[in-house]
Amino acid sequence: MKKAIIFILIATLAISCKNKGIVHNDQIPEHDSLTISSKFVNEDRIVNIWTPPTYNQSTDSFPVLYMPDGGIKEDFPHIANTLAKLIKENKIPPYILVGIENTERRRDLSGPTEIEYDLKYVPNPGGSNNFRGFIKNELFPEINKRYRTKDKRAIIGESAAGIFVIETFLLDNDMFDYYIAMDPALWYNEQYLVKNFISLAKEDYAQKKKLWFAGSDAVDISPYTRELNKKLENSNLGLIWKYSDEPEEQHNTIFRATKEKALIWALND
Repeated sequence: MKKAIIFILIATLAISCKNKGIVHNDQIPEHDSLTISSKFVNEDRIVNIWTPPTYNQSTDSFPVLYMPDGGIKEDFPHIANTLAKLIKENKIPPYILVGIENTERRRDLSGPTEIEYDLKYVPNPGGSNNFRGFIKNELFPEINKRYRTKDKRAIIGESAAGIFVIETFLLDNDMFDYYIAMDPALWYNEQYLVKNFISLAKEDYAQKKKLWFAGSDAVDISPYTRELNKKLENSNLGLIWKYSDEPEEQHNTIFRATKEKALIWALND
């Protein structure tokens, strides 16, 4: 009984609000914000945009890093500040950051499920396809219209956003070039994405796609990130990938603990 209770508590954390109970006083960087009236998710969505210092010093175009959980009170500030630091240190090329603020997070970031256990935590699941449609068909064109962008895109997410990253890699791979997922909630839908990863993946990525993912000590996540790692080790997909096993990190610390090495590995050609 005790083990089952622990499992439920961690599973709840894995798809709940961001970093609950931890206070971070992140400096809010200078940024733009816009509102998009989306036909795909049937609501207005707030989007935050940070441009690197060199953006206004040149006429160059820049690649773009997209992120769910991208509200000012979510992960946008600390990821923008990390990008600024790494760019200044010449550890990554300059990127534009686009953060999507949440409205109904669990709906938007989850695929369909009929599993009773899942429905306890995600009562309105299956919105990920509409959310992808919003990003691909409404957000991409708007960002490309307003900013000087290159045709190179990355996505980063943790927990529920992490499983959205993995799902997007498998279901609409052409959306992004680089995929970063910290502690993706792979327990969801009876580990469907792990069990079916190879069959859902393309036959050959021709060394043009990169996937970085990490697992913490969370008992309902680490077995499946490790299982996914083993599947990739035994595959021949032509995928550039890296797994970072982080047993000393907790679910609510892994994003900040691994973000720099993830970005450095993923965003450099």
